[in-house]
Amino acid sequence: MGLELHLDLLSPPCRTVYIFAKKNGIPFEFKEVELMKGDHMSEEFGKVNPVRKVPALKDGDFTMSESVAILLYLAEKYKLSDHWYPANLEKRAKINEFLLWHVNVVRPLMVKDFWLKVMAPTLLQRNAPAEKLEAVAQEFNAALDQFEKIFLQGKPYISGKEISVADVVSFCDLVQASRTGQNMFEERPKIAAWRQNVESHLGMELIDEAHKAALSAGSYSKDSMDPKGVEWLTARVKLLLL
Repeated sequence: MGLELHLDLLSPPCRTVYIFAKKNGIPFEFKEVELMKGDHMSEEFGKVNPVRKVPALKDGDFTMSESVAILLYLAEKYKLSDHWYPANLEKRAKINEFLLWHVNVVRPLMVKDFWLKVMAPTLLQRNAPAEKLEAVAQEFNAALDQFEKIFLQGKPYISGKEISVADVVSFCDLVQASRTGQNMFEERPKIAAWRQNVESHLGMELIDEAHKAALSAGSYSKDSMDPKGVEWLTARVKLLLL
């Protein structure tokens, strides 16, 4: 039994895992889990991840979830080049520091921005209030200031001269936010240069492959959603608009 990655490439964390595995030549079976169709609620997927979230990994009898944890597992198991997740204690600690900051600060903002700008119009047929969108934009600006001044500091990559798991995680989330209208790169030349470095290392062919589904016009249409899930999705949007 080989490695299985259970992914929905509409999800930025899933794209992160997909890109990382592909870039490093890790052999895996791609198990598509279409969230919009409710695949994550199936009995079969529940055996892989009882929490019913993607991405999820199955390696023989071993299963796990959470994108960052999966990336670190893959880096360790397949003994990837040291720059991805350095053995040096201090370098590894700084990558861990960034990853924890990112998933607690940037990722929630990316998710909130997506739900307000994409899911609210899709499910409610109306745009989110301007003040809600402006509040998220201001929070994003503050987070980007921290990213640029504290973590990036003009370096080619987050951990220094070489790419690491931290760059792949941050890249996929920031690209998602830029595609929903957040100003990630235009007025921030240091972050724009970092993006170009990451794209050059990963390769645009792979990046485009991973983002193909997310760029499809019908990917987020109400018709593509599981009718049973529309109710709770709508309820979630309404909570964000309170």
